[in-house]
Amino acid sequence: MDFGTEFKPLTVQPQEIEEESFRMITEELGEHPFTEEQYPVVQRVIHASADFELGRSLVFHRDAIQAGIRAVRAGKPIVADVQMVQVGISKPRLAKFGGDVKVYISDPDVMEEAKRLNTTRAIISIRKAILESDGAIYAIGNAPTALLELIRLVKEGAAKPGLVIGVPVGFVSAAESKEELAKLDIPFITNIGRKGGSPVAVATVNAISLMAERLG
Repeated sequence: MDFGTEFKPLTVQPQEIEEESFRMITEELGEHPFTEEQYPVVQRVIHASADFELGRSLVFHRDAIQAGIRAVRAGKPIVADVQMVQVGISKPRLAKFGGDVKVYISDPDVMEEAKRLNTTRAIISIRKAILESDGAIYAIGNAPTALLELIRLVKEGAAKPGLVIGVPVGFVSAAESKEELAKLDIPFITNIGRKGGSPVAVATVNAISLMAERLG
């Protein structure tokens, strides 16, 4: 059976593919309101999702990028809401500064406590994270309940994250949780609406860690 095709890729070199993708994104995006330091995040989010509407919907706290860079360079952990986010993040880059990625949602004690309280594991995992990961970057791509719990704990003064990347995807409370995050005067990156997800959270973390690395 012949599975041949006449189509040939422009290149099979990974670096060239990425560079050409970024060039195409910049050309198609055109004028935009993002600052020079915010744009690498927007670019990587679009690259990960092929969704220009999603990229344009990103919202940044004024200190978000610098706060994220400081946290990475200080070796603060990245707290992911789910394993899918953890897997995608570039760990060798974080390790250069002594950082790593933590995810608590499948810890036995988290599962047990969630069952006991009849609540989500995402909520309990955030409660555990704030006790073990002071000053962390929180990368939430899937669980609006995790983001809402983190917001509650920030308002109460119990949580002091270095940066909150709140981009959960979904229909129930996803858009609303991001609206609540955008009201806080802490470093955050979020987006408007239902779109988001693990690839968006991963792309955002990787963009920031790459900026941190390039500072030398």
